[in-house]
Amino acid sequence: MGTPDRDRILVVNPNSSASCTAGIAASLARFAAPGMPRIDVVSLPSGPPAIVTWRDWYAVAEPLCRVIEREVAAAYVIACVSDPGIEAARIATDKPVFGCLRSAIAAAMARAERFGIIGFTDKSRPRHRRALQAMGVEARHTGTVSLNLDMEVLTDPVAPRARLCAAARELADGGAEVVILGCAGMAGHRAAAEDAAGVPVIEPCQAAASQALLAVLAAQ
Repeated sequence: MGTPDRDRILVVNPNSSASCTAGIAASLARFAAPGMPRIDVVSLPSGPPAIVTWRDWYAVAEPLCRVIEREVAAAYVIACVSDPGIEAARIATDKPVFGCLRSAIAAAMARAERFGIIGFTDKSRPRHRRALQAMGVEARHTGTVSLNLDMEVLTDPVAPRARLCAAARELADGGAEVVILGCAGMAGHRAAAEDAAGVPVIEPCQAAASQALLAVLAAQ
């Protein structure tokens, strides 16, 4: 084992929503165990309230790089399901950097042949499509159902639950054998969505953290 900082995984929420960051931390709390790398979850105070547009996506790239350059860790996770700035972040460090969307898609394909996505907003679709194209998995994507809710509504433990569960059922009825939650703000709703859909539901921050843990442990 190395120094304490080098035995940690840094998860960076690139938006400034405190409720979103808290939800991510809660979803990853179960990964803590004696002798395992610790997982620290931080936000980007200079970030937008949510990553909605391409402008938001590009705007957080440099601040994310500065956090990665400043904070020593064995691996990094960009906790947004648009993977903002991931290419730039991978240049800022020689340690592995994981994007939630790509990790969630990989986890979904390990579970089933076809997957659907519960989207944060319709404006996320082009960014998701770009990742699907880059991974060559468009044919396995059955579709996206966008919620189009504000981040603070999405992170509420009650307010978005009915719409989120309805979206999960719609995707499953449309042929999705596994469903991906398309925003880190949905982290607290994974179990409810899975119960509603009757198929596995992937929480992307957990998927990325799992990949980061594997990378760190394999390197020790």
